[in-house]
Parts: sequence; C-alpha cells; structure tokens
Amino acid sequence: MIRSILVILFVVLFLVLSIPLMLVEWIIGKFNPSLKDRSSLAIVNWAFRGVRLLSGVKVIALGEENIPKDTAVLYVGNHRSYFDVVLTYIRVPRPTGYIAKIEMRKVPLLNIWMKNLHCLFLDRKDIKQGLKTILAGVEKVKNGISIAIFPEGTRNKVADTFLPFHEGSFKIAEKGDVPIIPMTIVNSAAIFEDHIPFIKKATVVIEYGKPIYIKELDKETRKSLGTYVSNIISETYFKNKKEYFG
Repeated sequence: MIRSILVILFVVLFLVLSIPLMLVEWIIGKFNPSLKDRSSLAIVNWAFRGVRLLSGVKVIALGEENIPKDTAVLYVGNHRSYFDVVLTYIRVPRPTGYIAKIEMRKVPLLNIWMKNLHCLFLDRKDIKQGLKTILAGVEKVKNGISIAIFPEGTRNKVADTFLPFHEGSFKIAEKGDVPIIPMTIVNSAAIFEDHIPFIKKATVVIEYGKPIYIKELDKETRKSLGTYVSNIISETYFKNKKEYFG
C-alpha cells in the first residue's frame, strides 16, 4: 500500500508543481518548437523515472540497438498495464507521441503534458474521428515525431494472450513511410493490475524487434500486417517469459 500512496502523491505533486513549467514550455514552443520537444521529453522522462523508482520496478531492455536513430518510427506493442507507457516512454531516443484513448483528454494537467509530447487521442467508437487521428499520426511521423500505439485497442486483461491487432494502426507507418518497431512487453501487469489497488516490485522485460519496412514485405503480408506483427510479438513474448520467468 505504501508504494501505491507514494506513486499517487508523486504524480499529483508533479502535475501541480509543474504548472509553471507548462507556461515556460508554452513560451518556448512559440519561438523554438524543437527545443520544446526536447525539454518536454526530458521533463516527463524525469517524472516517469520517479514513478518507476517508487514502484520498485526493474526493467530488462533488449534490442534497443534495433531502433533507428535517424528517422521517426511506429512503435507497436502488446498492452497489459497502465505502466506500459511509463516504462517504454523512458526509453524513447527522440520525441514520441503515444496514441491514447480519448477519455485521457479530459484529465486536467496531464492532458497538457500529453499534448506537449505529441500524444494523440483516439475515439475508437467514432470511425470518422479515428481516421482523423490516424492521419494526424501520419503527419507526425513525416515531421520526425515517432508514434507509439497499442493496436489491441485496450488493455488485455487475460494473461499470456493477445487481442487482434487493428489493421488501421499500421497506416501510420505505411502512409508515413517509416519503419515499424515491434515492442514486446512481458510481466508489466505484475506491477499493479494483478493485485489492484497495490503496486508491487516486479521485473519487466521489454524487447524491441528489428525494424519492419513495409515496402520490403510481399503483397500478402502487407494485407495482414496486424497478424504479421502480432505473431512476431507473440513469439518474442513467450521466448522471454520462458527465459526470464521460467
């Protein structure tokens, strides 16, 4: 319970005390948008590292050398925990926006930081608005901002399973002409979701797969990118689960 209280207090204090920083970031953005991108990334990375420290989470990161440093990418990952964003965002090498459910846009203060970080809000119940969000993601990657998405569409509540990956998610990489980076996360639900409302120490394995360039795939594979990437993540997931968790 102590960990849960400390994490909640830290997040609340960060959001409240960072209000002056939001103003500074807004001013910076008016004159130097790229500097704002870098400074916002650094500030939020610091906060997320604080959350990880207080949570007692150990992260084993594999395959980070597979992430291209000279181009934006589309990160595609499986999703079991609220901590998936916290743990993976710390590791991004360049400004990266996450695609989040539209309800997150209503969270005071947090929504401002999310916008500063180029996050996009997706309403999966509204096809027209969902398409606009995907197109906005295309523009982001064309402008050098990486995008991360969990194409299962929601947190998967069943351990060791994968919901179908929504094919529309991959249009960002296809239309933006950027590589896909499979992002496999193992054991993140052990931090919180497996024993709500308590946060407990856990080890999480994150592996970044080799970049997938859509133009290099055959026609049939392109038609079912969701299945193709899901299979890569599934294979990596069970390999790492066996190796690190028996």
